[in-house]
Amino acid sequence: MSSQFLLAFFLVLLVLGYGAQGLQQDDPGSPALFGKVQESISSYWDTAKAAAQELYQKTYLTSVDEKLRDMYSKSSAAMSTYAGIFTDQLFTLLKGE
Repeated sequence: MSSQFLLAFFLVLLVLGYGAQGLQQDDPGSPALFGKVQESISSYWDTAKAAAQELYQKTYLTSVDEKLRDMYSKSSAAMSTYAGIFTDQLFTLLKGE
């Protein structure tokens, strides 16, 4: 639940940051206000990133890391096999008999 909340929080900050940047580019009338908003959001973003990194370092499990590496290697091997089969079929289809 907390990881979903953290993800939602990051997404909200990201949207607000891009929104403030877009408003700053669209309305050159008050660049100081938008600059402050963008700087504030950037500060919040950096704080949130630091908190997420700290949380990740606290909850780092080597067994999970090993499982993820194993899953990646197996899935990439399977994908390369299927990509090879697909390219062979495509070349056969294009070349003909």
